[in-house]
Amino acid sequence: MSNGIRVPRYLEIAEDEIGIKEVPGTGNHPRILEYHATTTLGNWAKSKDSVPWCSSFVNWAVTNSGLKGTDNALARSWMTWGVKVDEPRPGDIVVIKRLARGRDRRTGSFGGYHVAFYVRRRRGRLRLLGGNQANSVKFSNYSLRRYEIKAVRRWSSSSAV
Repeated sequence: MSNGIRVPRYLEIAEDEIGIKEVPGTGNHPRILEYHATTTLGNWAKSKDSVPWCSSFVNWAVTNSGLKGTDNALARSWMTWGVKVDEPRPGDIVVIKRLARGRDRRTGSFGGYHVAFYVRRRRGRLRLLGGNQANSVKFSNYSLRRYEIKAVRRWSSSSAV
């Protein structure tokens, strides 16, 4: 995905997780439970892969790269992580919010917020790599007519959390 552009280690870690998905029914994918274990959800979510897990996935990838994440299961927690950037590049962390109300079936979010890794923007769409995108770790496209960019953040050694 990098096309010769140096990308953060956490993006490479995230790419290696492509294909992880929720287990239908009462089963749970152990890797998703590992994602949750890096957040403040505690024991409650350690037995449920159906709890919205986009932030848990981002936090897992960031912490496994040796950096400090937010340790928070809320997508909005990434809105103050690192430094704000105006022009995203691959690997930046993007928080989006669905414009329509109600549960977002694409991201599992009840509040409309979703966090993932930026890949590119083209023709009014964001391409993101994230967890809990249709219950999987995968690349997905998000129309900017249906989603609003709330934050684009980048890690910086001078801005470590």
